[in-house]
Amino acid sequence: MTARNAATSSVQETPSTQGWLLLLEASFARLRLGMTVMPSMGLLFGLLLAWEGGPVAPLLVWGCMYLPVLLFVWWGHRRYLRERALQSPQVLLPIWTRRVRWLALTHGMGVALSVPLSLGHGNYEFMLLLHITLAGILAANAAQMSATLAVYRMYFMGSVSGLVLIPWTFPGQWPMVLPMTIVMATVIYRSAMNSHGFFVRQVVLEERSRDLAERYREASNTAEAALAEKNHFLTTAAHDLRQPVHAMALLAEAIAVQTRGQTHIEDLLAQWRLSMRSVNHMFDALLDLSRIESGKVELRPAPVLLAALFDDVRLQFATDASASGLALRFHAPPPGAAVLADPALARQSLANLVHNALRYTPQGGVLVGARRRGAQWRIEVWDTGVGVALHEQAQIYEAFYRPEHAWHVNRSGHGLGLAVVARCVALMQARQGLVSRLGKGSCFWLELPATQLAAPLLHSAPAAAPGTSPRLQGTCLVLDDDPHVLSAWSTLLGTWGIDARPASNAAEAFAHLDTGFAPEAILCDQRLRSGESGFDVLRALLERCPDARGAMVSGEYASPELQTAQDEGYLVLRKPVDVDELHAVLSQWLGPGINNENSI
Repeated sequence: MTARNAATSSVQETPSTQGWLLLLEASFARLRLGMTVMPSMGLLFGLLLAWEGGPVAPLLVWGCMYLPVLLFVWWGHRRYLRERALQSPQVLLPIWTRRVRWLALTHGMGVALSVPLSLGHGNYEFMLLLHITLAGILAANAAQMSATLAVYRMYFMGSVSGLVLIPWTFPGQWPMVLPMTIVMATVIYRSAMNSHGFFVRQVVLEERSRDLAERYREASNTAEAALAEKNHFLTTAAHDLRQPVHAMALLAEAIAVQTRGQTHIEDLLAQWRLSMRSVNHMFDALLDLSRIESGKVELRPAPVLLAALFDDVRLQFATDASASGLALRFHAPPPGAAVLADPALARQSLANLVHNALRYTPQGGVLVGARRRGAQWRIEVWDTGVGVALHEQAQIYEAFYRPEHAWHVNRSGHGLGLAVVARCVALMQARQGLVSRLGKGSCFWLELPATQLAAPLLHSAPAAAPGTSPRLQGTCLVLDDDPHVLSAWSTLLGTWGIDARPASNAAEAFAHLDTGFAPEAILCDQRLRSGESGFDVLRALLERCPDARGAMVSGEYASPELQTAQDEGYLVLRKPVDVDELHAVLSQWLGPGINNENSI
């Protein structure tokens, strides 16, 4: 089948029964309108015939004959409206198509009746004007009554019945008038067929559009449901996903303590930490994207000091850059330079840009800087990496999209980092962009409004070398639902010199207290397999042990209980816990070890 035939077949699709009923209603409406004006036409032509000396009665009576017919048509239309409200289109269509067709035939014959009524009374000019008027009516109905071709066909047959009288109407000119009239009637009927085709195509397109709109709504609802289900899954699965990474982080530190001085093991542990950091970054990106898509991120604009922001990101990626043999440089912004933004979203955006630059830069380095552009600060991340092709730059911020050449450089990415940046920037109503040349490098930037009220970001102190944390002493009660995590907790806390007792639920925790164990610190997971709320358990334990200090430790990020804990002033540590931060917290809660002058 050729393209033209395919196109022809596509436009010849048949409307549904409801569509045919709509077409019938259009023809019926035009038919009622045409019959309504007939009394006025009878009056006008009757007066014109009388003005020329003929009788006024025949055409006046002809017009008045339509008055009772109009009452019948009005009653029929009301009946149709009542039946349409009660019956299906499949039942209505054949019944009312037949009724409207007969009504159209009656109207056509009534129009044609004006010719014999005027025969012998009107002169040549009057009869010519009458025929021209009737032809105009026939042509006008061809454009509108032809929505249902069967209805117009019946009207056409009734109207052209008056052609048989042309030899008597125009006795001297009929050999020329009759062929001309037949040709004109044929053209009008062909126009009616074309008009009918147009009506049918419009109905088909409207039904197709309505169907596509309905499918779009269904697909949109399905997509929204799938997105909500995915976000719910990621949120609820965050705890389980982070458990093994958390346990590995604790064990890595414990191994580092016990093997201090063994260079080959320390190198392996450094690689281990980098791998865990990469996995954790992937989890963060997935959960960040999930929270942003679900609309659960609450925007909290505040002054963000650029110097503190740069220091924070430098500390996060300095080890990664050094391990990859790349130079990570930060061009210090002017003192006091600050932007008005959500601190968490601003840090997440810059961290993702730097992480993305390091990942796709095989050699060379990454430069981070900021420059003032009017009322904005433009933060730029330059790299000497693989670059982004021009035709892919519009897609680079889509979730799970990775340029083709990127797979040859680094296969560990998942196409989420820049997607999170795009959503963070959109939430902050900021601007972003990139300038890149394939094979030469890229510059990713984001613009944030400048502000004079600078408030420094909280950022971590430099991390201690693995296994060099000072020894501690004291007692600690740890609650977690995963036995492997509990084992890792016990191993690490034991290497730090802490007497730790594990528990998987509230009953086991209180059982330790019943034996006389007095914890100075209590670390509690939020989700316990017993179904208990970790926060409720922690408060109960702290009520039992008023001298103890407590903190929640969880991999969940959207838990109302954890938010309540933070609002009430409790410390909340996120899994996988940073061991240096954990040691700093415990060193404040517990006393130093006996041999504190030496590192472990």
